[in-house]
Amino acid sequence: MLVRAGSATDVGRVREHNEDSVIAGNRVFAVADGMGGHAAGEVASRIVVDALTTLEEHPPTRPEDVTEVLREANRRILEAAAEHPELRGMGTTVTGVTVVDQGGREHWVVFNVGDSRVYRLVDNRMHQVTRDHSEVRELLDAGLLDASEVSRHPLRNVITRSLGTDPAPEVDVWVLPPTPGERFVVCSDGLSGELDDRDIMLLARQYAEPQNAADELVGAAVRAGGRDNVSVVVVAVEAGEDDDDADTAPRAGLHRP
Repeated sequence: MLVRAGSATDVGRVREHNEDSVIAGNRVFAVADGMGGHAAGEVASRIVVDALTTLEEHPPTRPEDVTEVLREANRRILEAAAEHPELRGMGTTVTGVTVVDQGGREHWVVFNVGDSRVYRLVDNRMHQVTRDHSEVRELLDAGLLDASEVSRHPLRNVITRSLGTDPAPEVDVWVLPPTPGERFVVCSDGLSGELDDRDIMLLARQYAEPQNAADELVGAAVRAGGRDNVSVVVVAVEAGEDDDDADTAPRAGLHRP
């Protein structure tokens, strides 16, 4: 299996600072959407991305390894806020995918805290893997809100989980086998808040090169309003040259060409 990825981020048309941070490495692909204002959100999101970078150096073997890194990031955010009063109240969402070796075979682990999202495209279909941790999501699940009301609801930007809290938030994880031809779109709500799922799918599929797809998705969100920072990582999984002879050929590991 071959993995290619591209990433893009933009401050948008309204915000003064870009508080998002992204990572598109060899094994870890994630977006963190910081909160706190006065660049504090940028500090929180950067702490999380720096923590996730350790998974590049020490590849995880279990989903629990990923959640442990995020718990450590949460601790570092709280520690930084305690040492620097101007950063108090900062926090961040985080979502993404990474590779773990489970049972001798590599799998994806999708992880999420907050309302940033991971979409998965397989066989010309796309679905949202993650579940938003937000007030409007809870209202929708309870049948108290219609989907058509979400975009204008006063609680649409209120999240129910984030890093930077005590106690640390629960991290949602999903374990998925890799599928040749699939794509992941990892994004902050600056993308999903401006483009509907259909437009995201069409743009993610339209461009063969993941970097071009990421650039176009971010550009489309900015043109649609750009009311928030917009960050996207597009991850493409391709079949290796020996996949047609999978019964006799050794299995290729996930890697960037």
